[in-house]
Order: sequence, then structure tokens, then C-alpha cells
Amino acid sequence: MEKLRYSVTVNAPVQAVWATMLEPASYREWTKAFGDSSYEGDWNQGSDMRFVGPDGDGSTGGLIATVEENRPQELISLRYTGLIVNGEVDASSEAAKAFVGAHERYAFSGSGESTTVDVELDSDEQFVSMFDEAWPPALAKLKEMAEARS
Repeated sequence: MEKLRYSVTVNAPVQAVWATMLEPASYREWTKAFGDSSYEGDWNQGSDMRFVGPDGDGSTGGLIATVEENRPQELISLRYTGLIVNGEVDASSEAAKAFVGAHERYAFSGSGESTTVDVELDSDEQFVSMFDEAWPPALAKLKEMAEARS
């Protein structure tokens, strides 16, 4: 696994950035760079999250993760436990093994009206270019939305 890092500084207080990043409606909007994505579950520590969207064939696909840590307005840490393929959980195929055990972290640091979001994630080398193309516009959209909200 390769460790990838992305960052954005937002001209908005940490509360606005946190809410924009994690609320269901705004989450769907800023993550469009990754496709039509939503989540099922909640961000509470120990909760299972399902990040889902339509696959190319119209079935439901996505990822399953456990929220390992949630320190409000400071840190969210996820550990991926499987894939969703055709609406079913897959934790044992070769494709799933490329994700199982991977971590993704969102760290928020604020100073008054400015917040920096640092994203760190583990990636199989076959997905690095996809993440490198998707994360910068996703974070730019998050910035735009959070700044408009504050």
C-alpha cells in the first residue's frame, strides 16, 4: 500500500468545514469527483459505514469501513473492511484484498476563520492515479461549499 496525502485550506471555521464534509447532502455534492456516492451509517466511533453508488452496470457498489476514531471537529479515521459488489459484501476476493485493512484519515486544524483539512489514505498502486485526479477537485468543491456556508 502507498500512503497518499492531500490538503486544502478553507476560509471558514472548523465547525462549517466539518459539517460540510460529513452531512449527507453536502457529502454527496463534494464527493462527485469520485462518482455518484453517498453513505449509509453514521460517523460515530465503532460504527460501520457503507460508501455506495451505482456501478457501471447499474448495480450497487462501494466500500465498507469501520469508524476507528471520531474526535469532533478534529479527526475522523476509517479502516476499510470490504467491498460492495452487486449489492453484496465482499471481503475475500482479490479485488477486496486491495482495500481490506486500508486506512483513510481526515484531520481538521483550525485557527479562527481558517481551517486546514489534511487527508491521508492507503492505496493500492493501481488506484494512485485515480485518487490523484479525484482528490484535488473534491477538496476544491469542499472548500467552495464550506466557504459559502460560513
